[in-house]
Amino acid sequence: MSTDQQSSDSGMFRTKTVEQSIRDTEEPEHALKKSLSAWDLTVFGVGVIIGTGIFVLTGIAARDNAGPATALAFVAAGVACGLAALCYAEFASTVPVAGSAYTFSYASIGELPAWIIGWDLVLEFALGTAVVAVGWSGYARSLMSTNLGWDMPAALSGRDAGGSFDLLAFLLILLLTVILVLGMKLSARITAIVVAVKVTVVLMVIIAGLFFVKSANYSPFIPPAQPQPAGTSLASPLVQVLFGYAPTNFGIMGIFTATSIVFFAFIGFDVVATAAEETKNPQRDMPRGILGSLFICTALYVAVTLVVTGMQHYTEMSATAPLADAFKSVGQPFFAGAISLGAIVGLITVCMILLLGQTRVFFAMSRDGLLPRFFSITHPRYRTPYRATILLGVVIAFIAGFTSLEALAALVNIGTLFAFVVVALGVIVLRRTRPDLHRTFRTPWVPVVPVLSIAASFWLMLNLPAETWVRFAIWMAIGIVVYFLYGRGHSRLGKAGKDALY
Repeated sequence: MSTDQQSSDSGMFRTKTVEQSIRDTEEPEHALKKSLSAWDLTVFGVGVIIGTGIFVLTGIAARDNAGPATALAFVAAGVACGLAALCYAEFASTVPVAGSAYTFSYASIGELPAWIIGWDLVLEFALGTAVVAVGWSGYARSLMSTNLGWDMPAALSGRDAGGSFDLLAFLLILLLTVILVLGMKLSARITAIVVAVKVTVVLMVIIAGLFFVKSANYSPFIPPAQPQPAGTSLASPLVQVLFGYAPTNFGIMGIFTATSIVFFAFIGFDVVATAAEETKNPQRDMPRGILGSLFICTALYVAVTLVVTGMQHYTEMSATAPLADAFKSVGQPFFAGAISLGAIVGLITVCMILLLGQTRVFFAMSRDGLLPRFFSITHPRYRTPYRATILLGVVIAFIAGFTSLEALAALVNIGTLFAFVVVALGVIVLRRTRPDLHRTFRTPWVPVVPVLSIAASFWLMLNLPAETWVRFAIWMAIGIVVYFLYGRGHSRLGKAGKDALY
């Protein structure tokens, strides 16, 4: 069988070759405009990674789990993400097609696994976008009330604030939908401006905070271990429910407990891979964008953590606004206000890039026939998947407007980690099935690095609540039903295989 044919003409595990995936991007009605550079990709990565994680999780992890050693937890989380990033970089440069983990799985493992990961990403990005929009709305309402004296009507303040509809979250997503329809380059320019503000705030924390660091706050750097009772309810991490594992706060093991928490400050770098098809030189620029953004954010996270835990003793840190409150504790309210404003501005790019990732995965699945092909038509002028973008933007806007998403937010985390596992597995499989394939970037030490990535991701998944696993299993079950009722029968790859038999 030639490498230009699918590896299996029928069945749930038929694969779509890299060559066919690339040819599909050349169909005029289904082609995206190539306009992004390595710099744009790096900005996208930094824009989506630096969000509420650094502004909130630092305080929670330091106060409850690791003390000043939270900086080491960020290093460990960065290493875990780095393992996954190496796998993403190989795939994104070798298969420069929209869809990220979905497309990579289709080329290596098969159609059903690709559908499952695509269905997973649809949930991950949709809920992620809505959760961030609701969080942004809360920050914005607080800023308007405190600084401008404007109070939103209670009914329009969202479910989490006792209202019935979150108007600000709804309008934000609609605005970002319009921007994404108008073109990727416009989105990149707006992202660059907002990211500049966000990084400036982070650098301000580091530089200004250095003047208020007290060495006594670093003692002890790794506080004495405090064993915790094992949990058995669905709200407890799965590893505790299954094995009776009792977590440890502080001490050496406390660093790894903190790692499972701060890891979620890194979520989003995989979204960069969804823009591979719209990159001018993906073979060169995708690895740079993915790995570059992850390295920059890890360095910033570690520096911020060291400064903030040096400014304020970890036992006194705030769990809601640790960066701002650290400056308040040393009598610097100006910096505290600037940090809050930076957090509000920064969440806009997180929301937009998650929505971007959602539309590109949906577009790729539609182009393959697993979802209605109607949604894979691109705009004749802007060359964006405008139909899918408008549909998803409106749906997610209503989800954010009417739903309290606190309980569902963990689904974003398990969805991301599941994608990491599948991509790492795909690298191993494609190395064996297509050793001849030209790879401009190669994940080093295969299969060691992918196996380590799978192990790290799975361990972090086990630390998520058992109830999150239950919800995830239900969503996956629904996805499998949809595949057999629609996707399998409408698959372009499946139809091509049938035509070849007659």
